[in-house]
Amino acid sequence: MSVSDEHRRTAPAEYAGGDRHAFGPARHLRTRGKVLPEHARGHNRALVLQTLYHSGAMSRADLSRETGLTRVTISDLIAEFIADGIVIEKGVRETTGPGKPPILIDIDRQGHQILGIDLSGHQTFEGAVLSLDGEVLERRTVPRPAAVDGTAVYNAIRELAAQLVAAAERPILGVGVGAPGIVRPDGMVVSSPNLGWSDFPLQRLLGAELDLPVLVRNDANAAVLAEYTFGAAKSDLLLIKIARGVGAGLISGSQPMVGSRFAAGEIGHVVVGTDGGPLCVCGKEGCLEAWLGETRLRERLAACEDDESRENVLRDAGTRLAIAVAPIVAALDLSEIVLSGAPDLYDGVLLDAAGTTVLARTLERVFDDLIVRMTTQDDIVLRGAAVMVLSGELGVS
Repeated sequence: MSVSDEHRRTAPAEYAGGDRHAFGPARHLRTRGKVLPEHARGHNRALVLQTLYHSGAMSRADLSRETGLTRVTISDLIAEFIADGIVIEKGVRETTGPGKPPILIDIDRQGHQILGIDLSGHQTFEGAVLSLDGEVLERRTVPRPAAVDGTAVYNAIRELAAQLVAAAERPILGVGVGAPGIVRPDGMVVSSPNLGWSDFPLQRLLGAELDLPVLVRNDANAAVLAEYTFGAAKSDLLLIKIARGVGAGLISGSQPMVGSRFAAGEIGHVVVGTDGGPLCVCGKEGCLEAWLGETRLRERLAACEDDESRENVLRDAGTRLAIAVAPIVAALDLSEIVLSGAPDLYDGVLLDAAGTTVLARTLERVFDDLIVRMTTQDDIVLRGAAVMVLSGELGVS
């Protein structure tokens, strides 16, 4: 359903919550070097915080050497960060030589917390209070409304968010939400049939409700950020998130890909093969989601009479997955495909079939080093939501 008339009347065009950035404007993922003078200060802020976040405590002189920024610039930025409560001094480094020992500085990793919300679950919406390092500190869940009712869904999310705010024990840096469907960069959910939303301004409404910075992204796009930041993934990868539906998050050249229609990674309703196949909820036959979605795949496996037929079902699903993603691998020259889903279904036979078929369908000796693997991360959408906030508020990813 579209956003209700009540929301249209009461939601302000601008507000102090959802679009506010406590420590500066939103940044692109990973800042790596110097930039034009007119953008220098914002860039340098992100560069310093990015360095501290991934390298840990160091002196101001270390930061200067690591970033290439002058000591005067570093001193000014660190003073600003300390005043804002982002960075703390952690004592002096032990030294044996002459001279005054340097003071170590680091991001105040315990000074703020992040709220993450995952709307992709079958029966519940999940939320967590997370540390700045992506550690889940507190969990909360609310039941997913039985009927597809956009208003009921939003009310459930409001309840979950309120519980998380109450559970936080530190100032909240921001709220990240991973939602299934097509989501614009401003947090407008363009289309999410499973949630009953069309052109629903979730980011704006929830930000106004909480009076906090809120960022809403597609759940698979959130998940790929978690794999990139916390999973030591390569700088060009495709993460395929499989649950009720099938979606993908893309990172190329360390930058997330969204697309002109905000639909990059919407591979679930790509028809794989020319031999028909199971009827999809979208009305087409043979969509990847119909072959690979968890519920449908478990139903087909339950109908199998022996291990051989079970393996055939899994192998066929893995092959269909590879048919969908092989052109993406070739077009974007990707180094890694990562699956996020139930290991008992997608690891093993299905994963092996997908890897073998992708290599068979791409140029020999060019993609031989392609990695096809399962993620090792739990809570991947919640942790990705934390990265969204870190990136949006601090320029860190």
